[in-house]
Amino acid sequence: MNTTKDGIEVGEEMVAGFAKKGLKQVRPSTQRDRGVGPFRRLVLRGATVIDGTGAPPFGPVDIAIEGGKITELAVVGVPGMPLKQEGRPAAGDHEIDCQGKYVTPGFIDSHAHIGTPFHAENGEMLPADYIYKLWLAHGVTSVREAGCMNGLAWTCEQRAAADANRIAAPHLYPYVYFPAVNDYLKTIYSPDEGREWLRAVRDKGAEGVKFFGAPPAIMQAALDECSKLGLRTCCHHAQLTVGSMNALKTARWGLTSTEHQYGLPEALFEGRSLQTIADDYDYDDEYLRFSTAGQTFLQAAQPGSQKWNDVLDAFLEAGHTFVPTMNVYDGNRDVMRARRAEWHEEYTDSTTWKYFQPQRGGHGAYFYRWSVKNEVEWRESYRIWMHFLNDYKNRGGRVCPGSDSGFMYQIYGFGYVRELELLQEAGFLPSEVLRAGTSHAADLLGIGQEAGVLEVGRRADVLVHAQNPLADFKLLYGTGALRLNDQIGAVEQKRALELTIKSGVVFDVSELLSDVRAMVASTWKNGETPFRKPAERVQ
Repeated sequence: MNTTKDGIEVGEEMVAGFAKKGLKQVRPSTQRDRGVGPFRRLVLRGATVIDGTGAPPFGPVDIAIEGGKITELAVVGVPGMPLKQEGRPAAGDHEIDCQGKYVTPGFIDSHAHIGTPFHAENGEMLPADYIYKLWLAHGVTSVREAGCMNGLAWTCEQRAAADANRIAAPHLYPYVYFPAVNDYLKTIYSPDEGREWLRAVRDKGAEGVKFFGAPPAIMQAALDECSKLGLRTCCHHAQLTVGSMNALKTARWGLTSTEHQYGLPEALFEGRSLQTIADDYDYDDEYLRFSTAGQTFLQAAQPGSQKWNDVLDAFLEAGHTFVPTMNVYDGNRDVMRARRAEWHEEYTDSTTWKYFQPQRGGHGAYFYRWSVKNEVEWRESYRIWMHFLNDYKNRGGRVCPGSDSGFMYQIYGFGYVRELELLQEAGFLPSEVLRAGTSHAADLLGIGQEAGVLEVGRRADVLVHAQNPLADFKLLYGTGALRLNDQIGAVEQKRALELTIKSGVVFDVSELLSDVRAMVASTWKNGETPFRKPAERVQ
C-alpha cells in the first residue's frame, strides 16, 4: 500500500472520510494567551504532597522546578510548626506560597477527543482552545487522543505546539484510528495492508492506535505489528465485530486497553456466545444500539461466580488495562441529571448543545425514546460493571479514568471529574482513584518514567489545590460544589483547584474558566442559554 491513497496522506483518512459526510474539523489553537513561565527556577513553598503513587499526604514540602522538570523535593518541617529556614531549596525567580495547600500530579485523561465530528449544519464549533482550557482548568495536563478525528498531522502539529508551550494545552498523545471497520473508510482489506499502514503512521508521528474491531485475521496481525513497532493500542469493541472478538480475545492478542464496556460482558457469557437482541434490532438505530447495550451485562456471569473469577484472572495474566469512560454513559442511568448539569449554562456552547439534543443521525443523541426501563437496565449494568472494575483493581489490575467527552451531555474537563466520582462509586478509595488518574495512567501511556508522580526528575505537571482533593472530588469541578458557609449563613460555590502547572508553566484556573465562559457566551444570541430561551419564544 502506498503512503498516499487517492491523494490523501496516510493517517489523514479519518478527517477526509468525515469531510465526505459533511463533518467539520476543529480549528487548531495557534497561540498562548494564558499561563506564566516557564521560569528559570520556579519554587513551590510549604505544600502538602499527594505524590500519585498511592502514598498518603506528607509535608510541608518545598518543590523546585527547572527546565520543566522537578529538580528538588524537600521536606521543610512538620505540620503545625513554623517552617524551618535552614537547608531549604534556594530562591526561585518565581515562587508560590503553598502553605495550607495540597499539590498532586497533573491528571491524565486516558480517553479523550479534541472535539466532536459535528455536522456542518449544526453550526460553527469553538476552536480547540475551548477544549484545552477546560482540560487545564480541571487539572488535566496529559491527554491520550483516542482517534485523531481531526487527522494525524493536525494532532501532531498541536502536540508539538503544546510541548513547546506555544499554546495553552495539555501534552497530547495521538492514537490514530485504524480504518478497517468504518462506514467512512474501509481502506484496509488484508493483514499485510494493515501492517504497512501501521508502519506508515508510526513514521508520521502516531504514538498509538485506536481500533473499533476488524476482521480477526487483520486485527490479530495489526496488534502483532503494533507490538513490534512500539505502538500502544486501545479498542472500542464495536457490536458489529464483538461476535468474533470479545475483549478477552484481543487482550490475549496483545491489545493494551479496552475502552468503554463493549466486549467485556461478552467475555463473561456462559451458556451462550452471543447477546440476545430484539427482532427489530438495527445497529444503525442508535436508540436500539445503546438501549440494547444496557442489557449485555444482565446476560453475563454474575460477580463471584467461577466464570467471573476465571475471566478476571485471564485479563490479569494478559496484563490488560480497562478505560471504562463510565461518565459518558452516565446519562443512560438518569438522562435528566446529565442534561440539567449546572455547568451547561455557562460552559456548553450553542453548537455542542444542539449536537446533544435527541435526534436521528447524531452520534450519542439517542435519547428520543429513552424510558424508565432503559434507565433501570443501565443502572443494574453499572452495578455489575463497577463490581468487575473494583475486583480487577483489587487483584492488581489497572483501571484508568478517561472522559470521552463531547457526547451524551458530557463536556470537557467536567466529564473527567465525573469519571473520578464514578470510580469512587465503584468502590475505589479516593487515593486509588487519584493513583489511577496519575501514575497508573502514565504507565498506560508508556510515560511512567517521566510523568504521573511528583518525584525529582519527573516532568513538572503539578496541581495546586486549596483543599485536599481526596476529601471530595466534587470540589474539582470548574463550577465547584455548593457548600454552606456557616460564618455568613449562606451557601456558596467552593472550588479546590487553583493552579495547573504544565511543564513549569503556571495557569490560573480562574482565568482559564473566565476565558471559556466568554467563548461560550459569544455563541448564544439574544440572551439564550441551554435552559433559557429569548423572551419572545417563551410559551
